[in-house]
Amino acid sequence: MEALPDLLQYEKKLYKKNITLIAGVDEVGRGPLVGPVVAAAVILPKNYVLEGLTDSKKLSEKKRNQFYEILKKDAISIGIGSIEPEIIDKVNIYEASKLAMYEALKQLKVKPEHVLIDAMPLHLDMPSTSIIKGDAKSLSIAAASVIAKVTRDKMMYELNEQYPEYHFDQHKGYPTKLHLEVLKKLGPLKNYRFTYKPVHDLIREGENEIENNKQTT
Repeated sequence: MEALPDLLQYEKKLYKKNITLIAGVDEVGRGPLVGPVVAAAVILPKNYVLEGLTDSKKLSEKKRNQFYEILKKDAISIGIGSIEPEIIDKVNIYEASKLAMYEALKQLKVKPEHVLIDAMPLHLDMPSTSIIKGDAKSLSIAAASVIAKVTRDKMMYELNEQYPEYHFDQHKGYPTKLHLEVLKKLGPLKNYRFTYKPVHDLIREGENEIENNKQTT
């Protein structure tokens, strides 16, 4: 059986240098067709233990929600950054993800001494380490991934209350078969990402249809 990674391996290296205020940063929502990209920054207490906490994608929704409540109580500080679809369409999702991370760090009430980031390099005024698949290797980043995921899912549930016919509670904005069928039938809402291919293609189809109708009438 494969040994589980030590999720404090990066943090412990920093503890040895007397660095204890470590922020983990992660984002969720790059793939959805609708809604914001959301990032979280989380500073955990030194040598923090939360059994079972890992990359939010590997956890059930029930487990994520449980960890979310625990982390909200236990964390030294939590910051959330959210970048809306119109900005995503302007700057692209990669840049928008970075903006969300910067915003999350800015929202922290305690300034970190070091930042551990999932995959993405950021230009910060403090030391940082970018870790590929960091949400499965660092407890601080795993905590950020859970906070970001639950925060964004809550936004999708709220959107579902406004527009139940779009079933946002089921697909959370991701391009599932159900979502694409609904999108084709009802068309995009104002908070869709219009540069994303399925949305962009649908709009172009509609424009072509209008143009064809004009020519035949």
